[in-house]
Amino acid sequence: MTFIIFALVVALAIFIVIYRSNEKTNVYKFVNKQVGSIYNKYAPYSFRVIREKVKELGQEYTTKQYLIQGVVFAAGSAIVTYLYFYNIVISIIYAAVSLLVIPFLTYLRCKRVYSEFIFEQIQVYTTNTIMEFGTTQAFVKAIEGVYESGVLEDPVKSDVKLMIDMAYENGTIDEAVKMFNQKYDFYIVKNMHQLFLQITNEGSRDSGESLENMSQDIDLLVEAVYRDRIDRAGFHKKFLQFGIVLYLMVMLVQFLLGVETYNEMLDNWIVQLLLHGIIWLNTYFILSGEKYYNEDVGAE
Repeated sequence: MTFIIFALVVALAIFIVIYRSNEKTNVYKFVNKQVGSIYNKYAPYSFRVIREKVKELGQEYTTKQYLIQGVVFAAGSAIVTYLYFYNIVISIIYAAVSLLVIPFLTYLRCKRVYSEFIFEQIQVYTTNTIMEFGTTQAFVKAIEGVYESGVLEDPVKSDVKLMIDMAYENGTIDEAVKMFNQKYDFYIVKNMHQLFLQITNEGSRDSGESLENMSQDIDLLVEAVYRDRIDRAGFHKKFLQFGIVLYLMVMLVQFLLGVETYNEMLDNWIVQLLLHGIIWLNTYFILSGEKYYNEDVGAE
């Protein structure tokens, strides 16, 4: 325990020295600068692209919001673990470790926002392409019309432009369609492309009914996805409430046994190990629920 306290003091001293060397900036800007430099150094390129898009959409947390989140996590962890062990040092350690969860939650949240954005863009792409194809009866002309209409945003807009360029370069749309299908693995995209290729290659005197059915399929899918989002949000709220209650079950144990008896049991290392296991197992349970809530949004 002495070593842990010494390590915490050393870490605090290092922070103070570094901060004093940057005394021209305030604490808020200093923390923001340090976190940003670490993020740019170690974050995967793909996630940096996703996060930039989330910022562009105006759904990224501010530094102040992240600081509040950190304070809430640290304070909550310290209080809960103190109720488990009645040991300030253990509470401080858990408070510090809890901050490591924030980057993981940020990663999940940004991926969810980005997935929702991509699905909405795919909805716009497919719906408008069907409408354009109904007029032009030509696949490339249809996606050109969608591209030029300005309803798409990057990265989908850039990939549609790439499809057009590949079609003119190769003299066929097949390779372009294959590229787009692989990047946006939605069945509505694959089915729509397959229908257009069939109409284009084999010819069709009356494709209106097929296009109408395809449009209805897209509407049904979009309705199902948005209903799923509402259900997920409701589940997420109840799940977090349940997780917090699980953490506080130790209060019920203390009530049944008595605080004095509980404190005597804490002298047994097996009991302490069991309590640590309960905390980590419950944390894993909550993080798994967060992962489920934030992943596969808009998936089919």
